[in-house]
Amino acid sequence: MQLPVQSQSTLYAEPWEADAGPEDLVEIARAADRAGFAYIASCDHVAIPRRLADAMGTVWYDPVATLAFLAGVTERVRLLSHVAVVGLRHPLLTAKQYATLDHLAGGRLILGVGAGHVREEFEVLGVDFERRGAVLDECVDALRAALGPEEFPAHHGKAYDFEGLGQRPRPAQARVPVWVGGSSPAAVRRAAVRGDGWLPQGDPRDRLPGQIARLRRLREEAGATGPFTVGAITEPLYVGEPDWDVGRRTLTGRPSELAESLRAYAGMGVDQIQVRFRSRDRYELVDQTEKFGAEVGPLL
Repeated sequence: MQLPVQSQSTLYAEPWEADAGPEDLVEIARAADRAGFAYIASCDHVAIPRRLADAMGTVWYDPVATLAFLAGVTERVRLLSHVAVVGLRHPLLTAKQYATLDHLAGGRLILGVGAGHVREEFEVLGVDFERRGAVLDECVDALRAALGPEEFPAHHGKAYDFEGLGQRPRPAQARVPVWVGGSSPAAVRRAAVRGDGWLPQGDPRDRLPGQIARLRRLREEAGATGPFTVGAITEPLYVGEPDWDVGRRTLTGRPSELAESLRAYAGMGVDQIQVRFRSRDRYELVDQTEKFGAEVGPLL
């Protein structure tokens, strides 16, 4: 699940999140850890321009700080940046931050990356917005080197060129998984050719089979091998029968009913699903998380 509180776009934030803080994040992360969730995720935006603030809000916690904070209060759940706009920063800076996080967390990092979409964010940091796709392609390659086993990594490209510079600590994992986010043709190609996984951006169920087929075709054409994780973001969920308006898109019902609906994702070729629960406060969200882990998860 992507954590609440740490990003508060009006598209998905619940009203109670506006007054929430670190203690709420801790309890929700611990609940996900206990319930057997695969990962908890945090977003990445540096600054939101006024023209987008009404829709996106300006509450966007830093993902490295957030995930490192939560690594210290959880035991097994993995830590995903969904997604880090890595083109905003030099790969060696990104590698230093995330390698340290993986080291401190005992090898629980999944590095989710994306191109970004807020022009002003790029401009204020002196990064070419129009070239963000090409820069991200090279960034992934550079991060492969910088997060690899070598103390003195090397990369020689158009945007970045480095060698002979040592960075320790190294990541605890021999290979940090890199999942690429986005559903545009360029993002799907980038995931297929350069990534270890794909994080779609809100593709509805009826669009997923075509996207997955294209992923597989592109990987085959590129000769890409090795494990590859296909993701999906489900509809909003509520375990049980709510006594309040959870919205018409929300899947509700008995655990067996939810599991039957969610198993359709596996039938499409999806490997992991990211879920989000409707809730009126932190306690209801923790309860939903625990119910899902105990009663729905085993049926998947």
